Amino acid sequence: SNDIEMELTKAEAQIMDIVWQNEPLYFKSILEHLPEPKPASSTVATLLKRIQEKQFIAFRLHGNSRQYYSLVPKTAYFKNQLGNLVRNFFDNSPVAFASFFTEQSTLSKKELEALKAIIDAQIKAKDQ
Repeated sequence: SNDIEMELTKAEAQIMDIVWQNEPLYFKSILEHLPEPKPASSTVATLLKRIQEKQFIAFRLHGNSRQYYSLVPKTAYFKNQLGNLVRNFFDNSPVAFASFFTEQSTLSKKELEALKAIIDAQIKAKDQ
C-alpha cells in the first residue's frame, strides 16, 4: 500500500523539508540550511538516522561523505498528513474540513475566488 505509516516529529520534518527542497545534498549542506541557532551536528546526525529508520531518506556514499536523498515525495507525505487530519478531526469528511478551513481562516475575497476557481476546474475535469 502507498500509505505512509510513519510520522515525522517537528525537528525531523524541518530537516526533511531541507532535503526535499535541495536534494540530493550532503550532511554539510543540511547543516548550512538549518536556521540559527544551529543544533549540534551530532543532533542532526541522530535526526537523520531516525528519518532514515522511518524510510523517508537514504544516502549514497561519495568517498566518506553521505549524500542524502528522499524516498518519500513531499506531496505524498502532505497528502497523507491531510488525510489524517480529515479522518481524525473532521469525521473523515473532506467537506467538513473544507468548510471549517474556509470559515475559520482569514482568507481574502481574492483567495476565496482562487479556491473557487480550483474547485470549478476540478468539477469540470470530473465531467469529462
